[in-house]
Amino acid sequence: MKKMQQTLQPLMVHIILLSYTLIALFPVLLVIMNSFKSKRGIFKDPLALPNAKTFSLVGYQKVMDESAVMTFFGNSLIVTLCALALILLFGAMAAWALSEYRFRGVRLLYFFMGFGIMVPIRLGTVSILNTMVALDLTNTLTALVLVYVAQGLPLAVFILAEFMNQIPKDLKEAARCDSVSEFKIFFQIVLPLIRPAIATVAVFSMIPIWNDLWFPLILSPGESTQTITLGVQQFIGQYTTNWNAVLSSLSLAVLPVVGLYLIFSKQLIRGITSGAVK
Repeated sequence: MKKMQQTLQPLMVHIILLSYTLIALFPVLLVIMNSFKSKRGIFKDPLALPNAKTFSLVGYQKVMDESAVMTFFGNSLIVTLCALALILLFGAMAAWALSEYRFRGVRLLYFFMGFGIMVPIRLGTVSILNTMVALDLTNTLTALVLVYVAQGLPLAVFILAEFMNQIPKDLKEAARCDSVSEFKIFFQIVLPLIRPAIATVAVFSMIPIWNDLWFPLILSPGESTQTITLGVQQFIGQYTTNWNAVLSSLSLAVLPVVGLYLIFSKQLIRGITSGAVK
């Protein structure tokens, strides 16, 4: 009986996880699958795979010919990479300061970061827009980078500080006894040890940035500064919608997120599981 339970329990866990994976991936697969079908094939049987009658690349052709999709794609890539780099750098430095050094006001800073996680940044949209107008940053990618850095820093600081607290103090003290500077301790000892946490922060920060429609629509609606998420909207009209183009552009927009996950998947799983074990 015990052997049967030991066999069935992992099997049930795998079945549940596999079912959840299929449910999570089904919408993505449906979008990609229908992007290679004609409009008639999409509406006639959206769940069917493309065949000789329904296969069509008209959506991708329309996206490439009638929109600056590569410009939109490049804008999203620039904004996401720059925001991620600043979030990881400043987040790690702030987490190091809060976890390693004891000074007056450290609890207040922790509370301030927690407040940044609890309160959605969109509540300050009017103030943000007024600030960007005053700084003459509207219709620039810089405005989006600044907003996304402010949005991602609180969570990054909390996650990275938790991991930094678990680095043995003896390791850092030994480096200080050897006259190693604080910068070298941070960049050469601490950061390599928290790579799983950095990968976790990178994935959790990238997805909201890449998928965001709110701030690009408000801060950078110009054609030269539109992101891929905003660029897709041009194919959605009040009376007609070009579903082939919409699905094709959405399929292209999914690729970087999937690629990032494949690159950082091992580090992401390590970061999540180590946090669970602790």
